[in-house]
Amino acid sequence: MTLPNPATTVPATTVPATTAPATTAPATSAPVPVPAPVSAAGLVGRTGSPVIEPGLLPALLTVALAGLLAAGAAVGPGPQAVTVAVLQALTAAGWFRLNGMWPARQGIALAALAGFAADAAVLAGAGAAGVLGALGVALLLVLVLQTFRPSDPSERFYALTVLGSGAAVAGLCSVLLLSGHALAAVVAVAATVLVAALAHALRLPGPVAGAGALLLVGAAALGAGVPVAVAVAAGVGALVGRRVASYDFPSRFVHLTAGVALPLAFAAPLVWITTRLLAG
Repeated sequence: MTLPNPATTVPATTVPATTAPATTAPATSAPVPVPAPVSAAGLVGRTGSPVIEPGLLPALLTVALAGLLAAGAAVGPGPQAVTVAVLQALTAAGWFRLNGMWPARQGIALAALAGFAADAAVLAGAGAAGVLGALGVALLLVLVLQTFRPSDPSERFYALTVLGSGAAVAGLCSVLLLSGHALAAVVAVAATVLVAALAHALRLPGPVAGAGALLLVGAAALGAGVPVAVAVAAGVGALVGRRVASYDFPSRFVHLTAGVALPLAFAAPLVWITTRLLAG
């Protein structure tokens, strides 16, 4: 048997083990962070009821503003007009912020000027016709400005709506100058708002708090010799204004402007209408 020559024997080559390709785990997309719900003062992720009633501080400021209006009414038409102008300025600023338009300096100024023009018309002796005339001119000016404003049509319509309603709400405050029961009306508004705020702090149901406030105001008016219908009308306007200022996640600025002024602003035309009806 012939033995293999070691010199000629081809050494066995060790085939390196092929490394299996590393199995790459399928790339998973990073989890998309879900924004957590934020408070009513935030901008996104709002949950729950959009109605957030003003707290006790706006109610106290309404009481202070009502006291200012009462003092003006007790002194005379001139000082009363100055206090009504303060109410109109607060109403205009709060109304625009409540409707989501901010900054809107021109709109706020226009709405406030509509109110001031109505005040001037009343002081000039034009009466209710002067108020309506001033509001008509203001609405016409609003229409002209928004028609020629270079903006999206849908945005223009929304701005027209807010401007027109803001001018009307601010302008109708001037009818406080025409009501013979303005002093009793603003006191009734102050009492209604304060009772409603305290009831809300005690977590009483809203309808119960509103009915209790109106009953209290009516009883106080009866005891003071003031027409109950005027006091109740003022109370209803105060509750409506407070409710409007509570809608759609209002901010603190809204509470400290619209929440303060709208109870008085909404009560003004109701008191004037009630006074006219009682006068026959």
